[in-house]
Amino acid sequence: MNAFWDQRYAEPGYKYGTEPNAWLRAQAHRLAPGSRVLVPGDGEGRNSVWLAQHGHRVLAMDSSAVGLAKAQALARQRGVVIDTQLADLADWVPAPGAADAVVLVFVHLPSALRAIAHRRLAQALRPGGLMLVEAFHPRQLGRSSGGPKDPDMLVDLATLRADWCTDRDDGLDEIEAWEGEVALAEGPGHQGLGWVSRWLGRQRAAT
Repeated sequence: MNAFWDQRYAEPGYKYGTEPNAWLRAQAHRLAPGSRVLVPGDGEGRNSVWLAQHGHRVLAMDSSAVGLAKAQALARQRGVVIDTQLADLADWVPAPGAADAVVLVFVHLPSALRAIAHRRLAQALRPGGLMLVEAFHPRQLGRSSGGPKDPDMLVDLATLRADWCTDRDDGLDEIEAWEGEVALAEGPGHQGLGWVSRWLGRQRAAT
């Protein structure tokens, strides 16, 4: 998989553009100034760099060294600093309670791995921390506007709720949730009408 993304990000320009995801832009007002934000799977860094431009301390994590190099180049171009980490969500365990927010935008995993990785990311949140997610919905299958071609990697709200809205100590409380059709304009990689799932949750306060 790393070779796949390295090859994709080696192409000229930015595959998914250099502007932030619309759902992130709409919800960013919820972040406290100077928040510590973890952005797994941010590829070429569009969301991480935008968050840094707004004063947040950002760790962009990805399995593609080529993508992270382009993220750092974009950060330098915009005059901000981001931290980057080369890792794979299959085995990466973030520091517990270290993040004020996790931003998970179009990060699609096989179902056997997804629930495990999602739980690890929830544990990375401090009490009250936010989990912001946008992912392609199963109804996206067959569309040309982006996303995996494997239905096992697409998620609806029921799937996200099953991963995070649990009675476990690391369960999250839902703030907002929506699934439906949106107009995508994110570089050449996401263009046209697409079906997405959007979810926002909060880590429960320590008891």
